[in-house]
Amino acid sequence: MVLCLATALVHVLLVFLEVAPPNPISRQYSRQVNAWIFPLFEQNWRLFAPDPESVNRQISARTMHTAPNGTVQVSGWFDLTADDTAAVRHDPFPSHTAQNMLRRAWTSYLETHGGDDQPRSQRAVMIQQYLRNIAADRVAAHRHGVFESIQLRVITLPIAAPTTAGEPGPGVAAPKRADTRYLPWWKVAPHATG
Repeated sequence: MVLCLATALVHVLLVFLEVAPPNPISRQYSRQVNAWIFPLFEQNWRLFAPDPESVNRQISARTMHTAPNGTVQVSGWFDLTADDTAAVRHDPFPSHTAQNMLRRAWTSYLETHGGDDQPRSQRAVMIQQYLRNIAADRVAAHRHGVFESIQLRVITLPIAAPTTAGEPGPGVAAPKRADTRYLPWWKVAPHATG
């Protein structure tokens, strides 16, 4: 009971230091606060001022396994986004986690890595590990076999903006072409699936 109360008080204090305006205490303990907050307890104002998505993303993963005889086996692509969509489609009360974990992990990855997939901070390394672990756990839950590496593919398709009244056409502007990004192969702890 005392441990739960102490943990709750520390959590509230650390969240307060994260959302409070910058001050000497939050600056002095920023490393400890960030270690506790990111990525699971991140705070932002999107609940009150959402930033709607302007693109659709399909995030897929494939795995690689090196057999004892040295042959390399690469799996087909597993659509992680479709798995998320299926999990919430017929659920009248879908969890926030099921809807947003993968999407937010990818958004955080983009914010911390840019276009070259090189982490430039400890937070970037942590976000990369977080994204890798989400993908590895989801693939392991749905596929049979063993794998030691995982690769992600992200297909980004811009959502066409509606045309203004009086413009010719069926009511929407022509969509832009899809962009496909392949992340490097990441080593994972050997996963046995099945």
